[in-house]
Amino acid sequence: MNRIMECVPNFSEGRDKNVIRQIADAIGSISSVKVLNVDPGEAANRTVITFVGEPEAVAEAAFQGAKAAAELIDMSRHHGTHPRIGATDVLPFVPIRGITLDECAAMARQLGRRMADELGIPVYLYEAAALRPKFCNLAVCRAGEYEGIARKLSTPGEEPDYMPPTSYLLPLTSYLSKSGCSVVGARDYLIAVNFNLNTTSKDIATAIARQVRERGYQGRPGTLKCVKAIGWYIEEYGFAQVSCNLTNFRVTSLRQTFDEVSRVAQLHGVSVTGTEIIGLVPEEALFPDAVRILGLDQLRPFRMEEKVIEYLIH
Repeated sequence: MNRIMECVPNFSEGRDKNVIRQIADAIGSISSVKVLNVDPGEAANRTVITFVGEPEAVAEAAFQGAKAAAELIDMSRHHGTHPRIGATDVLPFVPIRGITLDECAAMARQLGRRMADELGIPVYLYEAAALRPKFCNLAVCRAGEYEGIARKLSTPGEEPDYMPPTSYLLPLTSYLSKSGCSVVGARDYLIAVNFNLNTTSKDIATAIARQVRERGYQGRPGTLKCVKAIGWYIEEYGFAQVSCNLTNFRVTSLRQTFDEVSRVAQLHGVSVTGTEIIGLVPEEALFPDAVRILGLDQLRPFRMEEKVIEYLIH
């Protein structure tokens, strides 16, 4: 297998195991695609599924996953702590071997068009697949979340890149209320990590996130480049978290992020008591004694590059 692409879609369902299973099964039904990890979150009401395979097969599996999500998830009833805009909330392609980021972006655009045409889902394109610089940032695509879709569709310059055929638009709410929009794109590896705090205060978690994330707050830049962060309270756990996305762990490492969040937390009178990693982590992003230092109960298997190839072959 000379060409391998990864896909890491986030679906807006983290509680109904039957729905999650059906979406994962739809993805795994495509030949030469391997589902590596299914990571549901109850409080976020969101599941991250990681799968790999030949690029064309991965693209087809992604479509089948989005189709299953559109059939099984009702966004009008969705509530969770994580920002979201649709049943298939975000769907990125990641180059692993024998395929470039630009080629992944081209496949993401093709998938986005197909989702709009065949599933009636409005699609924004982001990161490397973005057609408009403003929408490179996922947060911009998702601004207003699911509840704000109707306003965005009617605001010039805010509409999705791909809209469904006219037959889906009558009435407008017939598809919006069920599946919402999707954000499709291509990117490099991303590490999703949540830092547990010994407080229930969402405000403190948010203040820490604003201080460390690259874009900062109110015009003041944060301390960590290539890091996005928000703060929230997880009722399921009984404590607040700083939720971070490391968009380039070679610029800002997992250890640097942990150390800086810990430092800023102390300034706010709280401490980082543990770490929750969502999905898989590239081996090169880890460091000696990471499980103990990060306060992890365990570290999920990570299979990237040669490890992914070996896993697929066997």
